[in-house]
Amino acid sequence: MKLVVVSAGLSVPSSTRLLGDRLAAAVDRRTPVDIQVIELRDLAVEIAHNFTNGFAGRALAAAQEAVTEADGLIVVTPVFSASYSGLFKSFFDVLDKDALAGKPVLVAATGGTARHSLVLEHALRPLFAYLRAVVVPTAVYAASEDWGAEGLPERTERAAGELAALMQGLSAARPAEDGLPAEDDLAVVPFAEQLARLGA
Repeated sequence: MKLVVVSAGLSVPSSTRLLGDRLAAAVDRRTPVDIQVIELRDLAVEIAHNFTNGFAGRALAAAQEAVTEADGLIVVTPVFSASYSGLFKSFFDVLDKDALAGKPVLVAATGGTARHSLVLEHALRPLFAYLRAVVVPTAVYAASEDWGAEGLPERTERAAGELAALMQGLSAARPAEDGLPAEDDLAVVPFAEQLARLGA
């Protein structure tokens, strides 16, 4: 399977890229994947040209193709002005409108303070829901103080597990030994049948 990481980090080294790499490695530990990283800073000029002339340059076209053909995506952006970066949004603006339909996506972000952590829910999740992607339940935010602290590794592992499961096509139902109901226990009993049992 092919996993694509889209990183909108601007600096080198980048905490945004580092978070993307950690998430990808955690997915790879669960199920072997072919990982490709797309650094949006390298595509900034071609993205701008695509807006003005309607044509994707060679590198941008290759990135668009990689995202479209991926079995799963990890998307990571720094937080600018309480939302995703303009470069991050611009890349997804120049994708085909159906490129992400039904595709598993893990959303993540980095920022200088934990006060921006809601960007995952008020900006990133709605964007990818609009693009008809399947966004994993756990999103990952890393503030400056989170690196090396408790919590980030656990969130990383949980989110990676959810993405790996979606990429493998696993259903939400797990065997009872995992502490969750067995699939048979989740079967829907028609309401009329439930009423008949009560009458008996």
